[in-house]
Amino acid sequence: MASTNDLKNGMVLNLDGQLWSVVEFQHVKPGKGGAFVRTTLKNVLSGKVVDKTFNAGTKVDTAIVDRRDMTYLYRDGSDYVFMDGETFDQVQIPETILAAQAPFMLENQSALVALHEGSPLYVELPTSVELVVSHTDPGLQGDRSTGGTKPATLETGAEIQVPLFLSTGDKVKVDTRDGRYLGRVNA
Repeated sequence: MASTNDLKNGMVLNLDGQLWSVVEFQHVKPGKGGAFVRTTLKNVLSGKVVDKTFNAGTKVDTAIVDRRDMTYLYRDGSDYVFMDGETFDQVQIPETILAAQAPFMLENQSALVALHEGSPLYVELPTSVELVVSHTDPGLQGDRSTGGTKPATLETGAEIQVPLFLSTGDKVKVDTRDGRYLGRVNA
């Protein structure tokens, strides 16, 4: 338990059985009435953001979230297996937690894994990764009907849009949050 006076950005609260991360907070002392704390909270699992106001000094239940650097080892059915580099413990993370990030993961890639009471909450990949284009059709000179992009399949199986000048075997930088092409990487 902690008081609303002890809130800090990044602190995780357990409110009504759900975990909420404090994105922003502000202590307010109006001329009339009691002081209060205005917060912006983000649901750890769903990503939903809400504004909530607490009276100053109110007790809130804090949750301990353990964030660890782990290495992605392999896929086991619908689960992804990560290993803690310090303790060598292996954690199986369901595909539903990784969702949109899974297509950009390579074996032996490091990621930040957040655990609460031993169960995984979310995985944070680096914001960009470098992957090799495993297949793309040659771009046709003068073909600008699609804005100068073409589909490309990456070594992980993900499909993204790349500029026409790229070819199979090129290494590209990709944003893991939305799958955007960020640039070509020189070998």
